[in-house]
Amino acid sequence: MTRTTKQQTAAPAAPPTIAAIPKLDVPGRLAALKTATTPDLKQQWRSLFGTEAPPYNRRFLESRLSYRVQELAYGGLKRETLDRLEALGEQIDGKNITLRRIRHEQRPIAGTRLLREYLGVEQVVTVTRDGFEWQGRPYQSLSAIARAITGTRWNGWTFFGLRKAGA
Repeated sequence: MTRTTKQQTAAPAAPPTIAAIPKLDVPGRLAALKTATTPDLKQQWRSLFGTEAPPYNRRFLESRLSYRVQELAYGGLKRETLDRLEALGEQIDGKNITLRRIRHEQRPIAGTRLLREYLGVEQVVTVTRDGFEWQGRPYQSLSAIARAITGTRWNGWTFFGLRKAGA
């Protein structure tokens, strides 16, 4: 008879504790970010955030690391400020996750007409304050309109020429 034993599962690791940064060290650390190599920036990310660095460009890493250094030295935003920002965001987008993902400056101005010829038929979409309108019907996304036109899934921004394919 063989004996089976239960494997002990380790408790989930607690998030690493990130030490505060002395205020006098901040100017030097910020200046050093400009001359640090990308691997050094990624190492700093791991030590300041306790996670692996995201696969973004150097400029993004420098920007976020600069903020993090200052946050650890001087403190982050107060809870009240974060709550207020969240409330303002919900007023603007009405808790609509799709609208929240689309940056305001990327959306065409309300009233803009988007034209696309597809299979010899010109399709006209009007940008509204709350989304888009095509053939008199409201839509939340350009992708939904592109799918209605073509019958297949499309990135709406690409279909209407607002973004290059693969971008």
